[in-house]
Amino acid sequence: MALILNIETATALCSAALSRNGKVISQRESTEEKSHAGSLTVFIEEILRETNTGVEDLNAIAVGKGPGSYTGLRIGVSVAKGLCYGSGAPLIAINTLEIMYAQVIADIGSTAGYYYCPMIDARRMEVYSEIYDNEGNEVDAVAAKIIDETTFIPFLTNHKVVFFGSGMEKCRHILQHQNAILIDNIHPHSGALASLSEKYFQQSRFENVAYFEPFYLKDFIATVPKKVLHI
Repeated sequence: MALILNIETATALCSAALSRNGKVISQRESTEEKSHAGSLTVFIEEILRETNTGVEDLNAIAVGKGPGSYTGLRIGVSVAKGLCYGSGAPLIAINTLEIMYAQVIADIGSTAGYYYCPMIDARRMEVYSEIYDNEGNEVDAVAAKIIDETTFIPFLTNHKVVFFGSGMEKCRHILQHQNAILIDNIHPHSGALASLSEKYFQQSRFENVAYFEPFYLKDFIATVPKKVLHI
């Protein structure tokens, strides 16, 4: 059994939690826009102080590895790797879509024959998505998809499909099918990461701290500022 610090910053929600034996004992989170850089280390300091835990007491550091926001992922992974170097604890990295799947199953339970599709907002009508069956097996691999009315028809034809996440919210008007079930207000957070990080720890599924990078899925594309300053 392990004492693990869990970090999730792949989306607008910045979250950290300390778990023991897969159960959260302290947690902090914020949805304030662009707060990750300023909030994450503060949350971790508060959690460790509240639980009278030293960094050296941690058995592992777990982080949501993406896909998701480039900036959020860089911040979360950088902090996690820094803590690993400082404490000597191993690094655990978990697919953010898997975290969302685990969160929904914990909240509503699983139903035989149903598929579950976590979706993270990307750009325009594009989302990061993956599909799992009710036993957690991958049915459709993680990918960046441009969503239209036909995207999920192969899955919706014979199965109920539960859609959730920020990607679902922006595609709501397209996901109009009798077998589509939409679940609101699901965002990946460190509390849902806790049960998975315990499982990964018991299986010794650790990353190489020196070489690990976030799972961006797509290359970063810089945007052109709308306002140009003339000097």
